[in-house]
Amino acid sequence: MAVLSSKKPSQSDTPAWRQFLSVLIGNSWAWRISVIYLTGMLIIPIIAMFLKSSSESPADFWIIATSPMALSAYDVTFTTSLVTALVNGVFGTLLAWVLVRYDFPFKKLIDASVDLPFALPTAVAGLTLATVYSENGWIGQLFTPFGIKISFTRVGVGIAMTFISLSFVVRTVQPVLQELEKDIEEAAWSLGASQFQTFVRVILPPLLPSILTGVALGFSRAVGEFGSTVIIFSNTPFEDLIAPVLIFQRLEQYDYSGATVIGVVMLLISLILLLAINLLQAWGRRYD
Repeated sequence: MAVLSSKKPSQSDTPAWRQFLSVLIGNSWAWRISVIYLTGMLIIPIIAMFLKSSSESPADFWIIATSPMALSAYDVTFTTSLVTALVNGVFGTLLAWVLVRYDFPFKKLIDASVDLPFALPTAVAGLTLATVYSENGWIGQLFTPFGIKISFTRVGVGIAMTFISLSFVVRTVQPVLQELEKDIEEAAWSLGASQFQTFVRVILPPLLPSILTGVALGFSRAVGEFGSTVIIFSNTPFEDLIAPVLIFQRLEQYDYSGATVIGVVMLLISLILLLAINLLQAWGRRYD
């Protein structure tokens, strides 16, 4: 004889779309406020930008968007941002690991300094980096004898982007590392796994979604950076000119539609790259 269970299905057993629908129905005011806020802060500005760029004819839009200077600015902006985001993905994870797993003097001070790029004005960060990495700076003078120039080059732009986006990786990976139980690692060791195998097969899978999230946030922050990069680079077209500065230059020339065209292209490229990163995140979550 079958025994009927009176246990109600948990919320985790309910499909996501039903949970979302119940939230909409049960919290109508919260939903309306959210829609109004999202519309005013995000949707309307994006629509306005597309409408402003549509004031140019399709031929003129293509000419502005694909001009040699614009293509060079896209390359400097997106390539450098992506490289710095990937570099921070590696070293940001390493820094988070050290802060969680090791005890050392001034640990709390170093942990607090990770948030410094969030609070420090970007212009101050750019001025500091330009001074430190200049030919006579503390770090820059070490490379001068080898003919390597950092400040006022594309390398300087990369360093500025690395500085302002490092915190995103550390702060997204750190909480996940704190929740990982060392018992699982010890069990892997007792079964004969090496430290490398334990990291790749036990530690890395649950960390991967948070690492990709930090990389995506860091990339987004680096693409839109203006204050720090404008000080540490030479503003030379086809060398280290970035797209946000090119937009600003067009605004100074009262070319509002041309600036909007470049902004729309940046928006579309950013959305494509972020979509690719989100797909990687979905792929990484299969380990959860």
